[in-house]
Amino acid sequence: MRVKMSDEGMGSGEDGEMEYVPVDEDEPDEEEMTEEKSEPKAYLPGTQLDDGEELVHDESAYVMYHQAHTGAPCLSFDILQDSLGDSREDFPMTAYIVCGTQAERSHANHVIVMKMSNLHKTNKDEEDNDAGSESDSEDEDEKPELEAAMIKHNGGVNRVRATTVGDKSIAASWSEMGKVHIWDLSRPLSAVNDSSVMSIYTRNQESPPPLYTFGGHQVEGFAMDWSSTEPGKLATGDCNKNIHIWTPKEGGTWHVDQRPYTAHTASVEDIQWSPNEPNVFASCSVDRSIRIWDARAAPSKACMLTTESAHERDVNVISWNRKEPFIVSGGDDGILKIWDLRQFQNGKSVALFKHHTAPITSVEWHQADFSVFAASGSDDQITLWDLAVERDSEAPGGSKMEEPEVPPQLLFIHMGQTDIKELHWHPQIPGLILSTAHSGFNIFKTISV
Repeated sequence: MRVKMSDEGMGSGEDGEMEYVPVDEDEPDEEEMTEEKSEPKAYLPGTQLDDGEELVHDESAYVMYHQAHTGAPCLSFDILQDSLGDSREDFPMTAYIVCGTQAERSHANHVIVMKMSNLHKTNKDEEDNDAGSESDSEDEDEKPELEAAMIKHNGGVNRVRATTVGDKSIAASWSEMGKVHIWDLSRPLSAVNDSSVMSIYTRNQESPPPLYTFGGHQVEGFAMDWSSTEPGKLATGDCNKNIHIWTPKEGGTWHVDQRPYTAHTASVEDIQWSPNEPNVFASCSVDRSIRIWDARAAPSKACMLTTESAHERDVNVISWNRKEPFIVSGGDDGILKIWDLRQFQNGKSVALFKHHTAPITSVEWHQADFSVFAASGSDDQITLWDLAVERDSEAPGGSKMEEPEVPPQLLFIHMGQTDIKELHWHPQIPGLILSTAHSGFNIFKTISV
């Protein structure tokens, strides 16, 4: 099942619409029927395809799988917390996201609030199939739906991150123009939830102004994270190695400390606040280091722990485990590393995974299953990992044919997107992953997690 958001709806600022594109179901001809059928087998990246072999999507590996495409690619997004409940497992599902475009012309960019709804299970059990003989009308009812409300944004959006302050959903965006904006998403959220509000929003070409803008970085950047322990507290890092801390003030504004945190010697690529300590955050950089900071100290003295050569090349992304004292990192070397903060100062990771064949572009721990994380790479793969899995010492040896070795902790490989940039687990729908790439969005839940 494929879903596609029409470019026309996005380009004009009107409601986005998910267009259902069914899989080709042409009847096989007699020649095909007489050919000997070969059993499908799992494909591992790096395996050479034989003549006549092709890659096909295995629907049985997914509980749910949908695609969505926007006009200009959205290379960063975040999931918006909603009021529909936690630990949701019932279908159809609904998810809200905020994303930012990378259009060819800087003035044509937007921050977009999306509501993806009517997301049905795509791997149906036998009861579903038996009851589905009435199918045509039911298939029509099961088409995914999407509403999109846009906010004009000056410059391409390098990164966008969302949080909740009080009862408001807000988002911060890193512009390629060197500015960081904070947006109140209340009005666009009302629009995607109410067709009458959407009509007014669209007709009047509404575009709420930012709540606050900071231009003190003076150059563009990518690193950005909201604190989960102090609502409204933000850290941003730029390509000129500087990090600034934002503190919320009364009246819906922010105080940004003009004194930058400057221990890095090259571009700051990612930032993560500690999920437990309100003043502690981590950062990674093109200088190959990962640093742990204490914001209570003066910026010049705030770097408390450092691993100088965390990766052989740029360290692109990090994620801080919500329960265990672990950080996962991914670098330009294609390697994933697990760091135990209790042993961080010795500069050695406690686990290393070499599977991806290109730079790692995103990593994130599962919010509830604390041994599980997901990663994406420029090799067009999303991988799911479980640190709790150990190699079976009694497992038979490998075959004589040379095949890529698979780490036992590797649970699942998802493919089909081109130039994957970012992924997130949905915090309220266990196991649901959303990912974005140059080729569009994937929304999926596997049978593995």
